[in-house]
Amino acid sequence: MNRDDFPILTRTIYNRPLVYFDNAATTQKPQQVIDALSFYYAHFNSNIHRGVHALSQEATALFEETRECVRKYINAPSNQEIIFTRGTTESINLVASSFGKAFINESDEILITEMEHHSNIVPWQLICEEKKAKLKILPFNDKGELCMDLLDEYLTNKTKIVAVAHTSNTLGTINDIQTIIQKAHLKNIPVLIDGAQAMSHEKIDVQALDCDFFAFSGHKMYAPMGVGVLFGKEKWLNAMPPYQGGGEMVQHVSFEKTTYNELPYKFEAGTPSVGDVTGLKTAIEYIEGIGIEKIAAFQQELLQYAVQKLSPIDGIEFYGTAPRKAAILSFNLKGIHPYDVGAILDQLGIAVRTGHHCTQPIMTKLRIPGTIRASFAFYNSFEEIDVFVDAVAKAKEMLS
Repeated sequence: MNRDDFPILTRTIYNRPLVYFDNAATTQKPQQVIDALSFYYAHFNSNIHRGVHALSQEATALFEETRECVRKYINAPSNQEIIFTRGTTESINLVASSFGKAFINESDEILITEMEHHSNIVPWQLICEEKKAKLKILPFNDKGELCMDLLDEYLTNKTKIVAVAHTSNTLGTINDIQTIIQKAHLKNIPVLIDGAQAMSHEKIDVQALDCDFFAFSGHKMYAPMGVGVLFGKEKWLNAMPPYQGGGEMVQHVSFEKTTYNELPYKFEAGTPSVGDVTGLKTAIEYIEGIGIEKIAAFQQELLQYAVQKLSPIDGIEFYGTAPRKAAILSFNLKGIHPYDVGAILDQLGIAVRTGHHCTQPIMTKLRIPGTIRASFAFYNSFEEIDVFVDAVAKAKEMLS
């Protein structure tokens, strides 16, 4: 695990070495991914699938090689089930819109949870408003764990789909999605998993999970921004109408009637971000070169060390204390606004996220304006955590 592969980590902020603890928002990119992006634009840049010339054929080959790479990485049955999007948000919007049009009707129910990111709340609200359906919310407890004892009650014969985060971006909780999927399937209810936070913390096998949809973003797993993936079971994707209209997703267009392309192209309208997609392949290969299990184990060590070092600070309060947690740590200092702490940490060269983290319902439940969130990647170090802890203590002293 070579920190030197990440050029941005050599930067200084206000004449101090950068300590980057905002990995839940986006991870930094290794030189290999940066080089892959540059190499694509320098040597292969062309539109794909539509040209007979050499550049188009080469770019198409790179694009489709990435699709196969993603398929293998998440163990999807078929390349037809791998759809490239701009990110998790677009992937979820695609399902909410297309599945909603095909399968959601008045008085139907959609089940999500109280800890969802706005990207897994708002799209479902929109389709519920359009279809006059009901959005139901499975709550979480004081530890930040879903109230799984209520799940059977919340899954009814009106439930048409369940959408749940694999890992909370705010609380760090790793949800028991296997049980959720199994219980939903007993009632023939499909399940979408928001995997944005999970991809850099653990190995994903969509066949073992048996989820119906799995959405994730490249930029949270060391790949470029602007590329994401939607895995969807073929039976659902074939039954869903297209999400957007335009080039690539069509088979034949006339003013009287348009027929649609086969999967996965049916859901890939327009020119994709080919360079970013090829960067995703390089990022996956980079992760595989280290080993996701090794990455996850070290990140857990960083999390436990940070909790141990921060705990003695008087007035600190942690949010999300579930036994199964990713390397995401949300906390506040009693009587001090998180933004004020974040501003001081920034002046000391430390990047953390402060605010509601696009999970305002969580903050409403906890009755707080937001949290300070430190999220760790394998390129972080125990020494950086020591610097961070000293800075938090200094901020408390200055603001008390």
